[in-house]
Amino acid sequence: MAKLDKNFLWGGALAANQFEGGYDQGGKGLSVHDVMTAGEHGKAREITETIEDDKFYPNHDGIDFYNRYKEDIALFGEMGLKCLRTSIAWTRIFPNGDETEPNEEGLQFYDNIIDELLKYNIEPVLTLSHFEMPLHLAREYGGFRNRKVVDYFVRFAETVFNRYKDKVKYWMTFNEINNQMDTSNPIFLWTNSGVTLAEDEDPEEVLYQVAHNELIASALAVSKGKEINPDFIIGNMISHVPIYPYSCNPNDIMEAEIANRLRFFFPDVQVRGYYPGYALKMFEKNGYDIKWQEGDDEILKNGTVEYIAFSYYMSTVVKHDEVTSVEDNVVNGGLPNSVKNPYIKESQWGWAIDPVGLRYTLNVLYNRYQLPLFIVENGFGTTDEFKEDGTIDDQERIDYLREHIKSSIQAVDEDGVDLMGYTPWGIIDIVSFTTGEMKKRYGLIHVDRDNEGNGTLKRTKKNSFYWFNNVIKTNGEEL
Repeated sequence: MAKLDKNFLWGGALAANQFEGGYDQGGKGLSVHDVMTAGEHGKAREITETIEDDKFYPNHDGIDFYNRYKEDIALFGEMGLKCLRTSIAWTRIFPNGDETEPNEEGLQFYDNIIDELLKYNIEPVLTLSHFEMPLHLAREYGGFRNRKVVDYFVRFAETVFNRYKDKVKYWMTFNEINNQMDTSNPIFLWTNSGVTLAEDEDPEEVLYQVAHNELIASALAVSKGKEINPDFIIGNMISHVPIYPYSCNPNDIMEAEIANRLRFFFPDVQVRGYYPGYALKMFEKNGYDIKWQEGDDEILKNGTVEYIAFSYYMSTVVKHDEVTSVEDNVVNGGLPNSVKNPYIKESQWGWAIDPVGLRYTLNVLYNRYQLPLFIVENGFGTTDEFKEDGTIDDQERIDYLREHIKSSIQAVDEDGVDLMGYTPWGIIDIVSFTTGEMKKRYGLIHVDRDNEGNGTLKRTKKNSFYWFNNVIKTNGEEL
């Protein structure tokens, strides 16, 4: 008997800002990502005030999906994808964000994309906001600091819900809404919420005000979507890096328990419809004045999500008496007391490789929330080498995906987790979110483009392409 449901959503995951390109085509406005320069491992991306002629902005061209979507979707169909998780670029629909009427050319572009996917029986799974806030809303309104931006987001959501209500079933509101809890890295508040910090501000207090407005926006969008089409299935999307205690020392156990609140705050509200006690107590102790409006409690209560989508790449470890410095080179999700896990390996970018952690995550999320789960990002970023015969033998990527899929199936078959689907991140090579690089590749399809933007953009199937095709054909029976 098959371990996974016959309708299991095998697919791939992408984000408009990282692969579409065409940043100045079809009436599109500038987004917060369009003013982010290229960086590299160990060198942060710069956020410029406007587009500067002497700087390189890799997201402007992405991999030119905007002009090559038929070719790419045909490859997705050949791979056998059952779904494609991607996003609608907000600035294609409302270029500045505060217009009253949408851009028809942008709406038609996504009609074309959706129709092309459906031609190959690929279910579109659409994220409303994947780090693509209009730059105008960030610069002129302060992003999600400003309650007006909630209204603009809901207008955008209502517009696309109405436009695609007969074509799209699965939706998510905000991508990795919780990664901005790492206030040590300004890129996250900027890309998630269009927010920059003044020197004298408390980053945490700003974060929670921004978070409240975004949670209201998400809840209002869910309610509006269900009103437009009751058959919509609308979820949230979180980044989940499980936090393990370093030892069975009770202090390490408690340290991990407290640290994990960084992972659970957003889904606690989005699933339950109210703020958890630990957050309210923290606001009180710190004297945070989070601005609520009359009716917010009802909005949160009435706009809860129906499934939890999440990204999983790695786990991390905390030690109660450790202070981590930059020189320690621990990829830790913004935790000041993370240490390396001696029991697992790391990628060349220092990311922990922990397939068991995915099974653990599935259990933790399912047991906490009792909602269907959807793994919408999981993947292995590394460099690719062409062999003499022109093929790419990415066995390391295949091994990574295989072990994580095995863990997912175990969670379903042995632990009783309700799992909707699995979509590896960057199903085709795209621009890296954190660094803007191309050499850190996740895709099962290679794109000829380098870190400086050079290359023919030719698509080449990697060995993982054929391997994943067989995984889908056998519904995970052959790995």
